Amino acid sequence: MISQPYHLYVERVDASKNMARYYAMSIEPNLFGDICLLRKWGRIGTKGQTMIQHFGREKEAVQLFLELLRQKRKRGYRPRALVPT
Repeated sequence: MISQPYHLYVERVDASKNMARYYAMSIEPNLFGDICLLRKWGRIGTKGQTMIQHFGREKEAVQLFLELLRQKRKRGYRPRALVPT
């Protein structure tokens, strides 16, 4: 069982380079109780690519989750800005 929810969605947009990317991650159990890190990335508005990694312990999945978060922040990914209504 996962002790707390881990979900992330960040975007990197640079109009001068025609760049509009997203990256999403979450840690979830599968049907067999294994801990999985689900990653999805691609151009905003597309289906993108998906990767699922299985871990024996939640701690290992959280460590990778946090490391990937640091890498994405360093590359300029930020949470999506809310659009005022």
